[in-house]
Amino acid sequence: MSQIFMTDKGKVRQHNEDSGAIIRNKSGQRLAIVADGMGGHRAGDVASSLTVEKLTELWNMVEEMKTADEAENWLKANILKVNQYVFDYASTHPECEGMGTTIIGVISTENFATIAHVGDSRCYLYNEDGFKQITEDHSLVNELVRMGQISKEAAEHHPRKNVVLRALGTDAQLDIDVMTIVFEEGDIIFICSDGLSNKVTDQQIKEILEKENTLEEQASTLIETANINGGEDNITVVILEHGDGHQAGEVQ
Repeated sequence: MSQIFMTDKGKVRQHNEDSGAIIRNKSGQRLAIVADGMGGHRAGDVASSLTVEKLTELWNMVEEMKTADEAENWLKANILKVNQYVFDYASTHPECEGMGTTIIGVISTENFATIAHVGDSRCYLYNEDGFKQITEDHSLVNELVRMGQISKEAAEHHPRKNVVLRALGTDAQLDIDVMTIVFEEGDIIFICSDGLSNKVTDQQIKEILEKENTLEEQASTLIETANINGGEDNITVVILEHGDGHQAGEVQ
C-alpha cells in the first residue's frame, strides 16, 4: 500500500496553518489525516497541529481494526476527545480563542476505508467507476447549493465561499460525518485542504492522478497547479493507494 502526504504554504500566506500525517498502527493499518486550521494570528496552526498530534498518539495505541464498525466508532470517539482537548486549550490560552480546524481522518485497511469528516477539506475516491468526491462540504455555499438557492457555478465565486459551518475545536459539541467504503486493489483515496480544491478542478485532479508518475510527482504537480492558479491559501494533499503500484513514501 503506497502513500504520500505533502503540504505547502502557498504563494500568499506567511505561514502554513494546514497539518497532516499518515500513521501506521501496530498491524500496519493506516490513519491519514488532513487538518486545515483557522483562527487569528497563529492560532490556526495550533489547532491543526494539536489535532494531528493527539490523533497520532491515540492511533499508535491501536493494535488492529477488524471491522468497519470498530473503525467508525474509533474515529467518532477519538475525534470527539480531540475536539474537547482543542476546545479546552483555546479556553485557557487567550491568544487561541476561537481557533478551530477542519478534519478528515481516513482509516484504510485491506478491505475497507472509513472516513470521518468535519469542515470543507475533501476526500475523493478514484476507482474503476471514476473519480468522485465522497465527502460533503460543511460550508455556507454548499448549504446554499443544497437548498437550491444558488448554483454550483455561483458557489465558486461567492463572497462568503470560505465560511465553514462546522469545525473541530470551536465548540464543546461536534457533529461528525462518518462513512465506510469498499477499498480494493488499484483504488486511490485522495484527500486535500480547500487550498487545493479551490484552485484545481476535479477533472484536473483526475488527470494528474491518472498519469504514470510516482505519488511524489503527482502530489508535487497538484500543489504546483494550485500555486500557478493563485496559491492564496495553504495547500495539503494525501494520496493513499491500495496495492503495490508505487513506491511508498511520505514527504512533509
